[in-house]
Amino acid sequence: MNKLVELLEYGQSYWLDNLSREKILSGELEKRVDKQGLRGITSNPSIFDKAFNQGNAYDDQIRSLAKDGKTAEEIYEALTVQDVTDACDILRPVYETSGGTDGFVSLEVSPFLARDTEGTMAEARRLYRKVDRPNCYIKIPGTKEGIAAIEQMLYEGVNINITLLFAIDRYEEVAHSYIRAVERRLAEGKPVDKTVSVASFFLSRIDTLVDELLRHCIRPSEAGHQKPDPTTLLGKAGIASARLAYQQFKRIFSGDRWKSAQSAGAHVQRVLWASTSNKDPAFSDVRYVNALIGPDTVNTLPDNTIAAFEDHGVLKRNAIEDELSEATKLFESLNPFDIDMDFVTRVLEYEGIQKFIDSYRQLISGLDEKRKKYQAED
Repeated sequence: MNKLVELLEYGQSYWLDNLSREKILSGELEKRVDKQGLRGITSNPSIFDKAFNQGNAYDDQIRSLAKDGKTAEEIYEALTVQDVTDACDILRPVYETSGGTDGFVSLEVSPFLARDTEGTMAEARRLYRKVDRPNCYIKIPGTKEGIAAIEQMLYEGVNINITLLFAIDRYEEVAHSYIRAVERRLAEGKPVDKTVSVASFFLSRIDTLVDELLRHCIRPSEAGHQKPDPTTLLGKAGIASARLAYQQFKRIFSGDRWKSAQSAGAHVQRVLWASTSNKDPAFSDVRYVNALIGPDTVNTLPDNTIAAFEDHGVLKRNAIEDELSEATKLFESLNPFDIDMDFVTRVLEYEGIQKFIDSYRQLISGLDEKRKKYQAED
């Protein structure tokens, strides 16, 4: 059996960290769903920036919208909403057979709203209505400002993919915001069996920054012999963070408070592993898959990581429970090198927002050029 299909037997869904019209029109997405166990799709401004610049699948719609006088921002929204809607339809059978817990496609609010609670809520409502599919997730960053928006949207019935999580304590805040939303619905006699959410924990970016800081402490003439030795900590922070976050997930969603909601039909908020493409050739290209298999989890994978896992990935039940004591000790081991994980995760949140802003600006600029070209045809 295909390893990707088998993942589901280990309690994990795999989602594709990529969406393009070319994948939709070519039948690739449908094949992945039918034959390769695909259970969901995520998107963001960086993904759409790449999609819009590959081939000509979007050109006819861009031309039509440009001639209708639409702005570049309006064109972007129309293109992304159509792709997400079409992908939702392809994944609808997964949504139905999973009881409404899988088969989702994610669409992100503007990265410029990451610090704007009210703006985030307004855009989340608008995008959710535009897609008009029950298996659409609206992505909201797990910033301080985002948490209130996340809770309110879930309470209102908008299903949310919380993105850009790096810190374990921020993950805990997000998990509790989900439970509060469920409890508010129950208190008002509203159903909760269709209320679902995932909390997306970003991994490779943690390792990239922590390893950069560790390498500042390596003395080339003594590499491998320093006491303490920074080389022994390279490449470990991301997976350690994920494993410890998962322990908090189990704790939060096993207590009496949650059991009361669960008995009323509520679904757990699954943890999703994001940013799972290995950035350092010194490590395995499937390390963020092999190590993090566990119940009630999602792993969202780019195309190259999917191919690598199919080829040489290793399926191990509850791999996420391995080396927990080492994960706990890791962050203490960073102290002698003056690496503060609170500082690291704050920096990563700011960087993550900025990267999406940069991608958004780039794609809007490209769309504006095409818009002007097509308008000039008349």
